[in-house]
Amino acid sequence: MEVKNARFVVSNSDVRKCPTTGLPEYAFIGRSNVGKSSLINMLTNRKGLAKTSSTPGKTTLINHFIVNDSWYIVDLPGYGYARRGNEGREQIRRIINAYILNREEMTCLFVLLDCRHEPQKIDLEFIDFLGENGVPFAIVFTKSDKISKGALERNIDTYKARLLESWEELPPIFATSSEKRNGRDELLDYIEEINKSLTQDASDEV
Repeated sequence: MEVKNARFVVSNSDVRKCPTTGLPEYAFIGRSNVGKSSLINMLTNRKGLAKTSSTPGKTTLINHFIVNDSWYIVDLPGYGYARRGNEGREQIRRIINAYILNREEMTCLFVLLDCRHEPQKIDLEFIDFLGENGVPFAIVFTKSDKISKGALERNIDTYKARLLESWEELPPIFATSSEKRNGRDELLDYIEEINKSLTQDASDEV
């Protein structure tokens, strides 16, 4: 897929105020500082589209970006940032849950995981929550340029084995690097494939 244009549309904390165009939405989520904004900027070829920060927990709203005037990237708040405090974390949890459980336009949720770390309890619990609620998702390992290819493969295999303890079938899995632009084509091709199937389904219904 060629990204011809991408622009910011709206930020808000209320899913009811999200765009009403009915276009498919691909949401990105993960623990704070996992590289979400950098990945979005890499996918869209727009360096400053999503605001990056070295400070975790900066994204606290639902951010919509329209791509090629035909589908949205949605930047969701990061989960599990301890310094927000209990009340702050609960507020973010409500925003996230309201979007991923109630937003009909959400076509796929990309769950970002730092490839350098072993499976984390908070991520595994979130993935199980998605499964329990029937949320369509894929896993995206970030920062693959920070470790060797062998270590990356071992870490991903470890994650797969851990997931297969409770999952019969694994979701799609991608490995990316915003610095090296690795995984960009694979992610965009996956999105394009889904968009084409949605268009085909819509034409079949006519």
